[in-house]
Amino acid sequence: MTTHERANSTPPLVWVGIALIAIALALLPFAAALVGQAWVRILNFAMIYTMLALGLNIVVGFAGLLDLGYIAFYAVGAYVYALLASPHFDIHLPFWVIIPLGAGLACIFGVLLGAPTLKLRGDYLAIVTLGFGEIIRIFLNNLNAPVNISNGPQGVNLIDPFRIGSFSSARTETLAGITVSGPQKYYYLLLLLTIGVILVNVRLQNSRLGRAWEAIREDEIAARAMGINTRNVKLLAFAMGASFGGIAGAIFSATQQFVSPESFGLFESVIVLAMVVLGGMGNIPGVILGAVMLTLLPEVLRSTMEPLQNALFGRVLLDAETVRLLVFGIALVAIMLFRPAGLWPSAVRKRELEVAKTAGAAE
Repeated sequence: MTTHERANSTPPLVWVGIALIAIALALLPFAAALVGQAWVRILNFAMIYTMLALGLNIVVGFAGLLDLGYIAFYAVGAYVYALLASPHFDIHLPFWVIIPLGAGLACIFGVLLGAPTLKLRGDYLAIVTLGFGEIIRIFLNNLNAPVNISNGPQGVNLIDPFRIGSFSSARTETLAGITVSGPQKYYYLLLLLTIGVILVNVRLQNSRLGRAWEAIREDEIAARAMGINTRNVKLLAFAMGASFGGIAGAIFSATQQFVSPESFGLFESVIVLAMVVLGGMGNIPGVILGAVMLTLLPEVLRSTMEPLQNALFGRVLLDAETVRLLVFGIALVAIMLFRPAGLWPSAVRKRELEVAKTAGAAE
């Protein structure tokens, strides 16, 4: 069946649903701005984390390689943009030049991580990737002497926003009589990039390479016996996942206009991995759901805990940050207990868990 025939066979209700979703996404930043510009920024972070989670899903969900140092590629992309678009070296390259450079350098770092770890799996691979992530952070933290490259723990500030001519993404402007703030401009740019990353992921999952990753995840020895070049395929997983992290890092750097090594700690790696596991490893809609939930839920809890305590007890008994992390942790544990395959698991993953559960009951 050709693409044209598939398009003609799509039910009209599906197109109506797509149109309604598109309208909702287009109006969402203006609805969020009614509550405050901070919520538009949170939506932007949700899309950045979605790109990170989709990149990590290639490594963890598709290829079955546990990576706890994924945030290092995020840091590489962020610092490439920061150093090439700031007064630090007095270089101000346009963003459409720097983003591919950041993705390419992150891709190279992904290959450098993957090459020595090809024979490692499970806990051993997790330990090595964890060390890699910490090495990058410490390296950036100390790369200010004898030559000041990263500005050390002080970070790099005054980073250029995305600009096209006189149009700046950081300024509030009136376009066709509508006032559009800087975060709202970034929202639409991030939305386009996120849709692009999703489409690439879908194409990869349904490609020959995607099926090779799935074969390696299920049984690497059997995959090798069937003629799959497991070395190259695993390196491609690391490289392609890392490139998405580099793109997300560059956008983070431009939106914040400041980066420091403290933004790329172990906790960030764990959160991104939790997004993939919580949403459903190997399932693109599930990973998107996990990323959006784990970005928005903590902020909702942060803004509601203190008013709720005042309403119930007349005063604040526990700090909002403490309650937020406590509720957040309990929710994660509960979901892992009752939905071990994730909130929206892939059909393959769900079937694997059901088979394992049936085999355990039979024994």
